[in-house]
Amino acid sequence: MDTQLSNQVPPKEDEEIIFRSRFKPVSVPENVSLPDFVLQDAELYSNHVAFVDAMTGKEYTYGQVTRDTKRFARALRSLGLRKGHVVIVVLPNMAEYAIVALGIMAAGGVFSGVNPAAHASEISKQVEAADAKLIIILGEERMNGNAGAIYWEELLQAADKTNINITCEPIQQADLCALPFSSGTTGISKGVMLTHKNIVANLCSTLFSVPPEMIGQVTTLGLMPFFHIYGITGICCATLKNKGKVVVMGRYELRTFIHALITYEVTFAPIVPPIILALVKNPIVDEFDLTKLKLRAIMTAAAPLAPEILNAFEKKFPGVQVQEAYGLTEHSCITLTHSGPTEEHGGIAKRNSVGFILPNIEVKFVDPDTGRSLPKNTAGEIFVRSQCVMQGYYKNNEATQQTLDKEGWLHTGDIGYIDDDGDIFIVDRIKELIKVKGFQVAPAELEAILLSHPSIEDAAVIPLPDEDAGEIPAACVVINQNAKENEEDIMKYVASNVAHYKRVKLVYFMETIPKSPSGKIMRRLLKDKLMENIKPNIKQV
Repeated sequence: MDTQLSNQVPPKEDEEIIFRSRFKPVSVPENVSLPDFVLQDAELYSNHVAFVDAMTGKEYTYGQVTRDTKRFARALRSLGLRKGHVVIVVLPNMAEYAIVALGIMAAGGVFSGVNPAAHASEISKQVEAADAKLIIILGEERMNGNAGAIYWEELLQAADKTNINITCEPIQQADLCALPFSSGTTGISKGVMLTHKNIVANLCSTLFSVPPEMIGQVTTLGLMPFFHIYGITGICCATLKNKGKVVVMGRYELRTFIHALITYEVTFAPIVPPIILALVKNPIVDEFDLTKLKLRAIMTAAAPLAPEILNAFEKKFPGVQVQEAYGLTEHSCITLTHSGPTEEHGGIAKRNSVGFILPNIEVKFVDPDTGRSLPKNTAGEIFVRSQCVMQGYYKNNEATQQTLDKEGWLHTGDIGYIDDDGDIFIVDRIKELIKVKGFQVAPAELEAILLSHPSIEDAAVIPLPDEDAGEIPAACVVINQNAKENEEDIMKYVASNVAHYKRVKLVYFMETIPKSPSGKIMRRLLKDKLMENIKPNIKQV
């Protein structure tokens, strides 16, 4: 896509162009902690199921969630946890996860989730980077060498045994409540400092369009990892606030996934593009009677959804609305999204857009070279400003200053534009753009073309160094078992659909594309692997 999308009068040199929501601002309550905010009015739903484990059927009602959150907070304080102390949580998705996270926050602590599949050395790095005081685990065996680890059920037992009335320091909205670590797909992982106010404000903006009649009526799939900001905020906290039900899945397997959707009558499923790809292309899906689905909508984020995959999904699941969203850990979760189900809020944004600007949020698009803000239909780096913006990166002033400017704008590193209707489209990440002889090539564009090929099941495009061009696009491709195409066939297919400088110069067949738990392509890993295995002389087509 070209940088300039339409002929417009350029803005004046000193003019700042800021875009705001077309909806009126929403109020954000003062002096309420995140646990109190999401569990407000829980007593009215005390017998309603809040979480159910898809595999075991184990349930937690709203009454039990409220009770055990208080028990867990009391247990942590009995162990000496004090306001501002960081607690690392090394748990898989489980029905009790939100109780653990909210209990930490209710005790005045700071929740920091970690991937339970991480190596012990990786967990140790996060423990050290976060200055953690305690580690919550599922089993002792994974934490050899990590002092301070404790089995989470032992904490609940400790809470029931203690008779000590430990006074908790008053929690202020400006206090930190979460320290998620940002994705390391394009750089070193960093601790993101989020306050109670940050996440409460994000939920207020995100949930603005949910009508009263939908409260307590939505069943959400809890498959996205809860240690990730979207899992804990966008699924757990948002569902608790709206008094819905979360169907918790600890791991993804296609048959189990579809079975859970049908059995528990899931109505809303936040998933990632690779799962949508499987739903479209994997023959296992045809084993099920899809007419039994109660699914009304899916939401996808983390990575761009190829238009061809979107078309195929809508054809196979005609009654399911596809909502693409855009969020950042540094912005407490969702930043842009499609509307809710009510016509009052204008329906949904255009296909292939990531939605519109939510209430209370400001956005501008900035030319990376000149720093000037840009008008509609002109692609630039997306800057965001709101009450949801992080306080900074923990003990990393340099990275904070590179990401947050003095006016409070969060520099996202993503390239996008806003159209005449206020819908926003993501083009690519600045750091992921491939520069070929001065031209900028978006990997997402080439990946969408590759995924349109009938023999290709998955694909990722990365830059490789080249003496003449500076960088060239290289494609890592997963082909199906019946495919007969070779590498040159794939390169010619892409070449027939793009400008000469966008052509893929190398194809590397793989069994799987490595991705993070949130669905993002691990481009650094791919680049390292290709650099090790590929000869310097690359065949040109």
